[in-house]
Amino acid sequence: MKNAAVGQHLLSGALSGFAGAILLQPLDLLKTRIQQGDSALNARNTTIIWRTTEDILRNEGIKGLWTGTSATLIRNVPGVALYFTSLTYLRSVMAKSPYFSAHQRHSRDNSKTVLPKLSSQGNLIAGATARVGVGLILNPFSILKARFESELHAYRSLSGSLLSITRMGPSELMRGFVASSLRDAPYAGLFVVIYESIKRETTYFIPTAYAAGIHSFSAASAGAIATMATHPFDVIKTKMQVRSEDRYRGLTTTVIRIFKAGPAGLHACVVFSSSNSQQRGAAGFFDGASLRMSRKILSSAIGWAVFEGMLLFMQT
Repeated sequence: MKNAAVGQHLLSGALSGFAGAILLQPLDLLKTRIQQGDSALNARNTTIIWRTTEDILRNEGIKGLWTGTSATLIRNVPGVALYFTSLTYLRSVMAKSPYFSAHQRHSRDNSKTVLPKLSSQGNLIAGATARVGVGLILNPFSILKARFESELHAYRSLSGSLLSITRMGPSELMRGFVASSLRDAPYAGLFVVIYESIKRETTYFIPTAYAAGIHSFSAASAGAIATMATHPFDVIKTKMQVRSEDRYRGLTTTVIRIFKAGPAGLHACVVFSSSNSQQRGAAGFFDGASLRMSRKILSSAIGWAVFEGMLLFMQT
């Protein structure tokens, strides 16, 4: 990639991350609040979401739904910019290899995109590698974001909270990274494979469709499938990053704790109790799934449409 191309990818990725963070912060906030607790939720998922929303509106007002937006911007704007840029760079390098380069199946393959093309195996590896690499660099900011959204940490400023986390040592800065990687590697790999496949076939069968529509539809579909396949690790990651108890410091102990968590009342997503020992089993690993699904579908549709649309605009 030339310097001009790198700049274009960074700018497109940053705009994509900014748009997603501002528009979808309420969904991220609600997901974190629901996932932060120990306990089973003794009500329908929609009821829990509504009650959590009511609590936020009653205690913090409408602006409370955007709690943690500044931390999200610090994490997502450079994160998305770095991810898109590194992904495109990896795909550009891998496209030169006969093992990963894609054979153009349709004459219209190039009409709706300017991105490098790889085989499914190449897209899987490139997506997973780029996502985990960026996750490693920005893990401290992921912790900051999660804790600002949670009610369990009374941070007053971004700089002060980051300094507080840093003072606790390298292990705290990397807390939840393994769980994040177990979520992000398969998510990103599956996403890129599915996204490129749907985009290619849609372009072939509906050649007159607008590029933005194709990108949004392909990304939303890929986001939905990849999100459900990796959601359990999102729950594990959130608990490891926002909870300070020893039982949440290790991946194995966190998994066991989530599996064994029992009901503790109507507001279990906010108030924690260990008075019950009823096991939740696998259901505990899908807290906030509908919120994350909604957010990922929308953020993917917005993000990839903005990213590819900006590149098409700047390069044509």
